[in-house]
Amino acid sequence: MNIAAPHSPAAAPRQPGAREPFGMHLRHWRQRRRLSQLDLAQEAEVSTRHLSYVETGRAAPSREMVLRLAERLDVPLRERNALLVAAGFAPMYRQRGLDDPALAAARRAVDLVLKGHEPYPALAVDRHWNLVAHNALVPLLMAGAAPELLKPPINVLRLSLHPDGIAPKIANLVQWRAHLLERLLQQVAATGDATLQALHDELAAYPIGTPGSRAPAGGSGGGELSSVVVPFQLVTPGGVLSFISTTTIFGTPVDVTLQELAVESFFPADAETAAALAALAAAA
Repeated sequence: MNIAAPHSPAAAPRQPGAREPFGMHLRHWRQRRRLSQLDLAQEAEVSTRHLSYVETGRAAPSREMVLRLAERLDVPLRERNALLVAAGFAPMYRQRGLDDPALAAARRAVDLVLKGHEPYPALAVDRHWNLVAHNALVPLLMAGAAPELLKPPINVLRLSLHPDGIAPKIANLVQWRAHLLERLLQQVAATGDATLQALHDELAAYPIGTPGSRAPAGGSGGGELSSVVVPFQLVTPGGVLSFISTTTIFGTPVDVTLQELAVESFFPADAETAAALAALAAAA
């Protein structure tokens, strides 16, 4: 997933409210991206003086200018709508549910990716990591979690790190927890999403407790594998399953829902895990 370099969200400027002027929104995103007015003016091919006037409200931007600045600042589509509204224009990017007929082809693509990934687990999540869809293997990995964590909408990060979720079964919990929290911080830095920040703070406050099993030989993260990627190691009655994961997003989306949708696919990190997953799928 292409996201901005992480920095401390606590130091970031406050997200402007919906009724605040365009200049305040623009300054917020410029500062969040750590650009000077000169930097942004050069990127957007406008004069620094004009950009300053736009930020202070002395000049009103055109719709084209709003979109150009949003593009240069890599503003998410949801927030681009907010920029347009603040500048006095109608929102440009629609947000539909995945069950909307207009998104039928996209939903079929997601379902094909999830089904085609079997016998390995894969799931789709929204911008706040709520479960949208999954394949047949995912419920097998969720087994044993507290019922309240499995009530829709299921937040997969909360489910992963909550002491009553699957955290007690994660062999390399300390390493995996640090990876997920850092990933959340990166998303907060990229999007300015207050809900993601609150989720990060909630997860960071969970007690680490005792991992479900000692990590496999070779250290806390799976030996040589951990020097390349962060593995996800889950303790099961049949042994430790070790995964690596990839994230798939839609290219060039013009719908808010599609831009915020991500498919997380888990691959076996060793032959033993591949064999165990094939057996689980056959027994399901």
